[in-house]
Amino acid sequence: MSSRTEELFGGGSATGQLMARLDWAATPLGPVESWPQSLRAAVRIVLSSRYPMLLLWGERFTQLYNDAYSALIGDKHPGALGDDVRTTLAEGWDVLAPLIDEAMATGVASWVPALQLLLDRSGYREEAYFSVSHAPARDDDGRTVGIFTVCSEVTEQVVGERRLSLLRDLSVRGDGRTVDVLSTCARLVEAIGGHRLDVPFAAIYLREGAALRRVACTDDAPAAEALPEVVLDGDPAWGLWSASRGAATEVHGVAQRFTLPAGAFGEPVAGAMALPLPSAEADQPLGVLVAGVSPSRALDEAYRSFFQLLAQQVAVAVRNSRAYEEERRRAEALAELDRVKTSFFTNVSHEFRTPLTLMLGPLADALADDRHPLPPEQRERVETARRSADRLLALVNSLLTFSSLEAGRARSRARQVRLPELTAELAGVFRSAIERAGLRLEVDTPPLPGPVVLDPLNWERIVTNLLSNALKHTFVGRITVGLHAHPTELRLTVADTGIGIAEEELPRLFERFHRVEGAPSRSHEGTGIGLALVRELTRLEGGDVRVDSQVGRGTTFTVALPWAALRRSADAGVAAGELGDTARAVAQEANGWLVDPLGREPAAPAVPEPSETLPATGSGVRILVADDNADMRAYLVRLLTGQGWRVETVGTGRQALDAIRRDPPDLLLTDVMMPEVDGFTLVRTLRGRPETRALPVVVLSARAGADAAVEGLDLGADDYVVKPFTAADLVARVRATLDGARRRGWTPHAEDRRADPLPSTAAAALDVAPPSVRTPAGAAPDVAPPSVRTPIGAAPDVAPPSTRTAEHPTAADRSAPPAMVGAPTGPPTGARVPNGREPALPVETGWSYPAHATSASAMRRDVRGWLESLHVHPDVVQELLVAASEAFNNAVEHAQQPTRPEVQVRLQVVAGTARVSVRDFGTWRDRQPAMDRGRGATLMNAYGDVLLVSTAAGTTVTIERRLTDDEG
Repeated sequence: MSSRTEELFGGGSATGQLMARLDWAATPLGPVESWPQSLRAAVRIVLSSRYPMLLLWGERFTQLYNDAYSALIGDKHPGALGDDVRTTLAEGWDVLAPLIDEAMATGVASWVPALQLLLDRSGYREEAYFSVSHAPARDDDGRTVGIFTVCSEVTEQVVGERRLSLLRDLSVRGDGRTVDVLSTCARLVEAIGGHRLDVPFAAIYLREGAALRRVACTDDAPAAEALPEVVLDGDPAWGLWSASRGAATEVHGVAQRFTLPAGAFGEPVAGAMALPLPSAEADQPLGVLVAGVSPSRALDEAYRSFFQLLAQQVAVAVRNSRAYEEERRRAEALAELDRVKTSFFTNVSHEFRTPLTLMLGPLADALADDRHPLPPEQRERVETARRSADRLLALVNSLLTFSSLEAGRARSRARQVRLPELTAELAGVFRSAIERAGLRLEVDTPPLPGPVVLDPLNWERIVTNLLSNALKHTFVGRITVGLHAHPTELRLTVADTGIGIAEEELPRLFERFHRVEGAPSRSHEGTGIGLALVRELTRLEGGDVRVDSQVGRGTTFTVALPWAALRRSADAGVAAGELGDTARAVAQEANGWLVDPLGREPAAPAVPEPSETLPATGSGVRILVADDNADMRAYLVRLLTGQGWRVETVGTGRQALDAIRRDPPDLLLTDVMMPEVDGFTLVRTLRGRPETRALPVVVLSARAGADAAVEGLDLGADDYVVKPFTAADLVARVRATLDGARRRGWTPHAEDRRADPLPSTAAAALDVAPPSVRTPAGAAPDVAPPSVRTPIGAAPDVAPPSTRTAEHPTAADRSAPPAMVGAPTGPPTGARVPNGREPALPVETGWSYPAHATSASAMRRDVRGWLESLHVHPDVVQELLVAASEAFNNAVEHAQQPTRPEVQVRLQVVAGTARVSVRDFGTWRDRQPAMDRGRGATLMNAYGDVLLVSTAAGTTVTIERRLTDDEG
C-alpha cells in the first residue's frame, strides 16, 4: 500500500481500511495514484462523516461510502465497494435513477423524505424507507461527474406511525357501546383490512363452549375460504387451540394453503400469527385473532409487539361490546319489567275500583238510610269501613295516576279554573285536621290578573299531597299556603315550620318510593309516591317543583307554572262533582294520625271508655294497644273490651314505652310500622330489660310472609298476627298468650319487676342490648342478656308451663297447641342438673304443636320454662333453644304431605345430659336454595350433637348437650 493510498483511506474506519486494500486498478476509477484531486477530496469528505454518505463517481456510478452507509445496505457490504450502484441496488434502481439523473443533468441538489425502496439486504425483499439527498459531485474542471448521496433510514418511524394509525382506527371502529358483539367484530376486521401493508388478512374467532367459531374475517376470498368456520378442541389447524390457551403461535406454510399477494411489493403471504384475545381470566381468553404477516417485513420483536397490541385492542373492544350488550339486555329486561309492572298496576287498579264501588255504594246507602237507621254501634262499624274504603280508593287512584304517568298515557284535561278559590277550598278541607294537631293554617290566595287553564284534578292531587306531607312532619307552628302571580310564572307555595330535611336528602326527595330514614312523622303509613306524583303532575301541567329546607326550621315547596302553560286552550270539562273527593279522603286519613298526648282516642264517638265497657265480672286483665292508625285502635278497643278486658291505646312505640313504665299491662298488642319507635324496636327494648323481659307481646303487622313472622318471633314476640285477621282469631291468640303468661307466673305488678322501672327519657325508649349481647338470629329472644341472667341456684323468675293434655283441654287450651298424651303434670321436685349441688333426677316431658312457623314461639316458651325450672345455666338454655328452633323450623319447612299436621317436641334430662327431639310426620324434601338461610345445620351442630333419623312416617332430629360443671 503506497503512502498516498494510506494517506487517503487512513483514519481508522473499518470501511476505509477495506477501501485501502481494494484493487482500485481493476475498477473503472483506476489506480488511486491516478485519481484527480477532486475525487480525493470527495472521498475524504465521505470517510470523515458519521452520517450515512455514498459517493457515485464516473459513468459507471462506482460506489465509495463510509461505515454509517455500510450498515444500511446490510449483506451487500463490502461487495458494493467499487461496484456499480445500478447492480448493487438493482431492485430499487427504478426509484433512484430519476433522482440521480436529475441531479446529474441540472447540477441542483434534491431532498426526498421517507422514500420507499425495495431492498434485498437481509435475504428477503424488504420494504424500507429513507430520507435521501442527491447533490452533484464535480471534477477538477467543474464538470458534474458524480453524485453525493446523503441518506438516513426512517423505516421504523414510518412503519411505527402506520401501525399506530391502525390501533387508533381500532379504538374508534371497535367502540362497542352502539353495536352488538358480532357487529363490533365486523367493524374491527374492516378497520384492519384498511392496513394491508402490516396485516394482509385477519379473522376473529370467539369461544363457544368447546369450540372456536369464526365471527369476522377480512374480505379476502382466498383467506376466507382457507380459514375454518369452526375449530373443535384439540384441532391443530392454524394454531388456534394453542392460542386459545394463552400462547401466541406462529403459523408457517400459509403460501401452501392459499395465495394472497400482499406487502409493499405484492409478494405472497408466507406466515401468520394466532394471537389469544385476553380476558379477565388469564387461562380463558375470549378467543383468537389470526393475523397475516407482511412478506415485506421481518417478524422481529417490534412486529411481534405490534401484534400483541393489536390483539389487546381487539379484546378490549370485544369485552366492552359484551359488557354493553349485557347492560343493554339488563336495561331492556328492566324496561320490560317496568312496563309489565305499570300495566299490572293499571289493570289491578282498575279491577280494585269495581269491588270498591260495590263496597262504598252500599255503605253510603246504609249510613244515609233514614227509614232503617243503623244502631249507634253498627253505625260506627259501618263508618269505619267506609273511611277505610275511601282511603283504599285514594290509594288506588294514586297508583292509577302514577302508572299512567309512568306509561306516558297521562294527559292534562285542562279547563278554565278559578284557581285562587279552588286552592283555598282544598286547603280548607285540611283546616280541621291541622287545627286539631295544634297548628295554624294560613291561606293567602289573592285574585289573579286573569283566568288560568289547567287540569283541576291534577291540581287537587298536587295541593293535597303537599298539605298532607306538611301535616305529617310538622309538630309545632304553622302551615302556610300561598298562590301568587309573578311576571313570568304562577307560584304555589306550601311552607311549614316542621322538622326540615337534611341537605343531602334533597336531590332524592322527588324519587318514587324514597323515604327519609329516621325522619319523625305523625304516621309511618304511606306509599312513598306522594312527592314523586307532585313532580310528575306539575311537569304534566308544564311547570316544575322545587324545595327549600333547613333542618329544624321547616320546609317550603314551590310549584311554578309558566303563564304560557296556563293560557292554552281548554278541553272538554271534568265533572265538578269529582273535585274534592281526593282531598277529603286524605284529610280524613290525616285525622287518624292525631293522638292525644295521654294516649286517649280523640273523639271516637261510638267507643266508650274502658271503665264503662268492662263488665262487672271482668277478669281485670289490662291490654295496651299501640297502633298509629286511629280506626285500627278504635276497632281493637271495641273488639277487646267486648271480651271483658280493659284497654289502653297509644299511637307510637315511644308512648307505649312510657305507658309501660307508668303501669305495666298484662299484655302488649303492637303494630310494627309506627313513627318514632317501630314495633320491632319496641319489642327488642322490652326484651332487653329484666322488668319487662316476660311481658306478653302480640305483634300485628301488614307484612305477610314467613320471613316477617320469624323476624318478629325471633325478637321475642309471643305471637305474630298478620293483617287482615278475623276477630275470633285475634281474640283466641290474645287469650292463649295471656293463659301462657299466667302459667309462667307473669304478673305485671310483681315487686321484683318494679324495682327498676323503665326510664321515661327518649334515650331509654330506644335502649336496646349492645351488639355484644344481642340475641343471635334464630335464638329465643326473650332470654335475658348475660348481665341480667338468673344466677345458678337461684329460683327462676317464671314457673314451667303446666302440661296440657289432648283429652281434656280447657277453654283457654282450645286456642293453644295441644300437648302430647301422657306428659307429666308438673316440674320435678328438687331436681338439679350436674352444675347444681343436688343429684339430678331423670326428667322427660313433651308437647305437640301445629306445623306452622309461628308455633316455634310457643315451643321455645315451653322448653325454656322447663329448663329454667331445673336451674340449667342460662347460656345452656339459650344455646339449646337456638338449636331446637332451627330443628323446629326445618320440620315445618321440609315435611312434605304430612300425615299429621303437627310437630312433636320431647325434652329429656338424664344423667347430666339434655336431649331435645323434634319430630314431624311428613316425607323429607330438600330445601330449595331460595328457602335456605344457610345457618340451620351450622347452629344445631355448634350447640350440641345432632342425630337425624328419617323414615317414611316422618323425620326426627335429636339434639344432645352435655351439662357439665364447667358450664357455669
